Amino acid sequence: MGADTLSDVLRTVRLTGAVFFDIDASSPWVAEAPPGRLLAPHVMPGAQHLIEYHVLTRGSCWAGLIDEPPARLEAGDVIVFPHGDAHVMSSAPGMRAPPDANTMPRPPHPPLPIKIRQGGGGPDGSRVICGFLGCDARPFNPLLATLPRVLHVSEQPGEDWLSHFVRFALREANQQSAGGECMLARMSELMFVEVVRRYLNSLPPDQTGWLAGLRDRHVGRALSLLHERPAHSWTLDGLARQAGTSRSVLAERFQHFVGQPPMHYLTHWRMQVAAGLLVRGTSTVAGVATEVGYDSEAAFSRAFKKVVGVAPATWRRRQAGSAYAGAAT
Repeated sequence: MGADTLSDVLRTVRLTGAVFFDIDASSPWVAEAPPGRLLAPHVMPGAQHLIEYHVLTRGSCWAGLIDEPPARLEAGDVIVFPHGDAHVMSSAPGMRAPPDANTMPRPPHPPLPIKIRQGGGGPDGSRVICGFLGCDARPFNPLLATLPRVLHVSEQPGEDWLSHFVRFALREANQQSAGGECMLARMSELMFVEVVRRYLNSLPPDQTGWLAGLRDRHVGRALSLLHERPAHSWTLDGLARQAGTSRSVLAERFQHFVGQPPMHYLTHWRMQVAAGLLVRGTSTVAGVATEVGYDSEAAFSRAFKKVVGVAPATWRRRQAGSAYAGAAT
């Protein structure tokens, strides 16, 4: 059930991948990335939120947040910064350098990924494929809230899906074949899902949060039901019955893992679904209200404004303006 729920969230928050940089570095070298909100207008205009990731395809290096000790990366490792924090990668720990604005692509983009050579020409070389994932953070993205600031995963022994992505990314970066840019973008989305799944599997038994809730028998079932049928007229009693537990147990466990009552979660998720429908613009506000389970446009508009802060029509207009501004840059 949990995997379907995770897929539904990623689809609804419009996860979109892009690979931009292929860095061939020689020691000593350092590359520092500014916060994602500053990068987004350059690499994914119109994206609400930017996730950055790096795949080390050769050599070794150090990578981490500006304010924390770095992790050592070996060839085949992937490091992801889900919250778009400023970070640094370098040939040795402790190195710093201001972000280089000259490396930011400007339309029209050259063929991707953009190749960059840097460093001091020393004997220790590294190669890094750098990419981005855009997604919605508003009105409600339960996955982002539960992820740490850094996700670092390594290849596992034997045939490993992540190793296939690393090899494919390296091949496409070398060849820049027709359609490769699109293929890399889609594969980067799959890579992110794999990284999140590994993180989920690594969580200790006492971990709380939305992802941990997917593993719980009753909470995971309840989340799956809410995502399968968000427009259904759910009650706590009905949800608990279908989740195979009592009302009191579900309420307690859902609050423990997810941090809010089931019906509050449902309201927030309905608003996320509605926000996407409003942006697509194929339904009227009244039509969107019906699709997410409201009997009247007025009731939906009140709930949307309470959760999102603006009326549905205002949200639609603002998001359309943001998308237009992004397309025009």
